[in-house]
Amino acid sequence: MKKGSIKFILLILFITGVFVAARFSGLGEYLTEDFLKSWIAGFGIMGPLVYILIYLAAPSFMVPGLALTVIGGILFGPVWGTVYVITGATAGATVAFLVSRYMGREWVEARLTSARSERIRELDQRVQKDGWKIVAFTRLIPLFPFNLLNYAFGLTKVKTSHFIIASFIFMLPGTIAYVVFSSSFLGLLGGKVSKEFIIGVLLVLAVSLIPLLYRKFRSGH
Repeated sequence: MKKGSIKFILLILFITGVFVAARFSGLGEYLTEDFLKSWIAGFGIMGPLVYILIYLAAPSFMVPGLALTVIGGILFGPVWGTVYVITGATAGATVAFLVSRYMGREWVEARLTSARSERIRELDQRVQKDGWKIVAFTRLIPLFPFNLLNYAFGLTKVKTSHFIIASFIFMLPGTIAYVVFSSSFLGLLGGKVSKEFIIGVLLVLAVSLIPLLYRKFRSGH
């Protein structure tokens, strides 16, 4: 099964699980747009900052980015959710990258190469040949899970500035898709199918098809 499809299935399972839990536990009455926005507003200007700081630290502790992305879409909506998620994800990726490169190389190498030594070497060779293009490629079509990929690039010779810029730009399509989709979750709890939900589903499916389209394009050449 393709990685994009697996990610989409995990997202559906996550949202379904929360939906069922909310319905049967009585939490549904609190999972409303007005309640959550009021809760976030209670933090004032610190609300988005706290969220970004959590996302910044997440990759270093191997916390799955998908759940944080979904939460960002729910709390902040499709527009600001995208802004905060891409900011947090890029910052978190950069922190993990810098830790790998400058502070914990031996620990990272031991963690990554134990089961992925061949792919690490392949990644390093491709970076030496194509540089930032490999960062862009793996953000669209991940060779590793998001957290491991950040550490893996820290072991290569890619420039830090290239890593940050390429990560930001090429993580945007997936970020927009998942944030728009998850921003409609509260409406679903109330039985409302919004335009954001339909658009989000289409965007997530489109992003999930990128690996398949790439393989078909590659096999045709």
